[in-house]
Amino acid sequence: MSISIPQELLSKIHAHSELAFPDEGAGFLFGTDNPARSVSAIYELPNAREDSARYNRYLITPQDYLKCELEAERLGLEVVGVFHSHPNSPNLASEYDRDWAQPFFSYIITSVYAAKAVESRCWRLSEDRTRFIEEPIV
Repeated sequence: MSISIPQELLSKIHAHSELAFPDEGAGFLFGTDNPARSVSAIYELPNAREDSARYNRYLITPQDYLKCELEAERLGLEVVGVFHSHPNSPNLASEYDRDWAQPFFSYIITSVYAAKAVESRCWRLSEDRTRFIEEPIV
């Protein structure tokens, strides 16, 4: 199990994460899952979390989720995951991430230190929701 994403899109995720710093940045991954998971577009979102919690949490509103679903459909793609940043933190999926994750989605997490994106890793929640499994980015 791996996820394919063009360098250009990964660079856009990094740029979005750097602009959001010192807060978390987030958005959706659009693509296909046949025969393997690949990302062909991203959908950047503002962090809707209250100001005091944006440094370590992000929030996607139901309205933003609906807009993204409609945009993916318009593009002939599906929502295959979420990306978000961890400001001044490792790109490991946290317990909080696990509590809110969906097993089907891929989660690209980018570490951002001093407003500079350092590295991204991808995770997928196990079906029983007990742990994340790293999904290599290719």
